[in-house]
Amino acid sequence: MNIEGKVAFVTGGSGDIGRAIAEALAAAGADVAISYLGEMARAREVVDALRKAHRRSQAIQLDQRDSVSIDECVKNVIGHFGRIDILVNNAGWNIGIPFRELDTLTPEVWDRVLETNLRGPFLLARGFAGELQRHKSGRIVNIASLAGIAPGGSSIAYAVSKAALIHLTHCLAVALSPDVTVNCVAPGFVEGTRMAERVPEAMKQMVRAQSVLGRTGSADDIAQMVVTFCRADSVTGQTIVVDGGNPMGMH
Repeated sequence: MNIEGKVAFVTGGSGDIGRAIAEALAAAGADVAISYLGEMARAREVVDALRKAHRRSQAIQLDQRDSVSIDECVKNVIGHFGRIDILVNNAGWNIGIPFRELDTLTPEVWDRVLETNLRGPFLLARGFAGELQRHKSGRIVNIASLAGIAPGGSSIAYAVSKAALIHLTHCLAVALSPDVTVNCVAPGFVEGTRMAERVPEAMKQMVRAQSVLGRTGSADDIAQMVVTFCRADSVTGQTIVVDGGNPMGMH
């Protein structure tokens, strides 16, 4: 698919990875809407940058746990741009809870993680499905995690939510075919992000050492994989790991 003139919606576009994806899609010629939950100032910075790149852009507040908020978001995007061609489910939520601390992983935390990371992307795909199918060349790209492939990450709930998001990718690829392709990018540890800045240097070095390239994934590589999936016409139901080559992701 030629991305020039298409409309993309990137959830969590106020974050580091979301911004990289939004900017890459804009550089490829798309107009880009982004969502944010609480960081309005950062969202405005992204929108300003995209508009300076001569692309139409809009920031929409979205709570992925709230079905009413999702319905309003769908109406807002389509009403503002008149169409949507690309949905990138990038927004997510996590919290650090060691796997062995089962009592700390409360039902409330579990629900918040699964509702944000799995239920939200499904409801967004469901909400935009008709419009994505209308043009016979829709694209959905989900952002999962290496933790969804091998046990790891910030918590059991996070790992399970991302594993389920990968399988949701498979299921939506079947459900929305042949008019919409649905693919997934699964990042490992991503340096250069605000989240990575909170990780001790010793842990970063350990992750680098585990990767065959001696380095971790980058937001730019994740963004370029999203663009590649959007351009491809015969690829669907696939997951690409971007992590510097951690053997755990080589399946």
